Amino acid sequence: MTARVIMYTTAVCPYCVRAERLLEAKGVTGLEKIRVDLDPEQRVLMMQKTGRRTVPQIYIGDTHVGGFDDLYALDQAGGLSPLLNG
Repeated sequence: MTARVIMYTTAVCPYCVRAERLLEAKGVTGLEKIRVDLDPEQRVLMMQKTGRRTVPQIYIGDTHVGGFDDLYALDQAGGLSPLLNG
């Protein structure tokens, strides 16, 4: 059972694409995407929850991982797979 993964994203976001590819390579299949470009209220919620304005913002389970650079660093440090596997 892999953890629930949520990514705040927009239509045109190269870092969102890279994050999605990395997550897919790790076996994530049910990525939930929240499009903040289509729903301004979701952008406000994202900023309140994360304190950040940029996308992607990634949650694995209840853990806020951050953006693509944070996700990549977590993977390089060996922390991504354990987090995904709950």
